[in-house]
Amino acid sequence: MLYVERQIVKSEISRLSLRKDWFYMGNFVTFENVSKIYDMGEVKIPALSDASFEIGKGELCVIVGPSGAGKTTLLNILGGMDRLTSGKVYLDGMDISAFDKKRLTEYRRYDIGFVFQFYNLIQNLTALENVELAAQICKNPMPADEALEKTLEEVGLKERMANFPAQLSGGEQQRVAIARAVAKRPKLLLCDEPTGALDYATGKAVLRLLQDMCRKNGVTVVIITHNSALTGMADRIIKVKNGTVSSVILNDNIVSVEDIEW
Repeated sequence: MLYVERQIVKSEISRLSLRKDWFYMGNFVTFENVSKIYDMGEVKIPALSDASFEIGKGELCVIVGPSGAGKTTLLNILGGMDRLTSGKVYLDGMDISAFDKKRLTEYRRYDIGFVFQFYNLIQNLTALENVELAAQICKNPMPADEALEKTLEEVGLKERMANFPAQLSGGEQQRVAIARAVAKRPKLLLCDEPTGALDYATGKAVLRLLQDMCRKNGVTVVIITHNSALTGMADRIIKVKNGTVSSVILNDNIVSVEDIEW
């Protein structure tokens, strides 16, 4: 009888482990009353005001709002590239708002993958070398073959690996930046307008790649965008307006990337 009960418990644990809400237990990211004021001499510019939200581990979160709403400031603070004025930011139980400069450097290097709006590629390295560099400086990179054959191919750059950034279009450079971030296999992937410079078909391929990173590898993905159509693919939608978080929505009707239109 005891054996049967144990088997039932094991079966129930196995069933629950497939459920999304089981996988997302606990808050991976927490913003607590975060404010950011830029001091421009006599002028003080508030970029964020009392922003609070949470993101679960393994979620794909879309932060959406118009230009100037504070989305990029929020991403910079979460990525350790900017310091907050007040409040607290936690990642996986770590108070990153309390990190010193050295610890923030380690945090950016090992834990965070970035996809910037303006690429930030190293100009004297080829597309392939830009991706390889990410693999060389992090703790848990993709194997070289996988990073090149899979990641670069999926963003449509298999034939452009030997080209330098100046020889690539803006859209191609952004795809290199995405491949570089994905090859790093970060805990948290921060994407600032990742499809902004891409055509429709390539943009969908990139979103599919980001979604796969989230679903298959358990990476928490945060996408910053002004395009509200992308919210359909998200587990969590955070709306930002005038430097404040206006709403946080858990999406019960997630759609596949193929069904997103813009």
